[in-house]
Amino acid sequence: RSFVSREDIGIILISQSLAELIRHAVEAHVRPLPAVLEIPSKEHPYDPAKDSVLRRARGLFTPDELR
Repeated sequence: RSFVSREDIGIILISQSLAELIRHAVEAHVRPLPAVLEIPSKEHPYDPAKDSVLRRARGLFTPDELR
């Protein structure tokens, strides 16, 4: 929680598997900065359905606009 409140951090990179463990905190972060980006890890495959940023972006566009 201390990382998202700092003014000197613009982007937080977190593995998707770790983000799943603290999903409530990731979902609660709504400020634009710092941006919390989920990245794949070597041990766990990336699942786009679990990516909170991607889910939010999908809500901004219609399926026809994404083609």
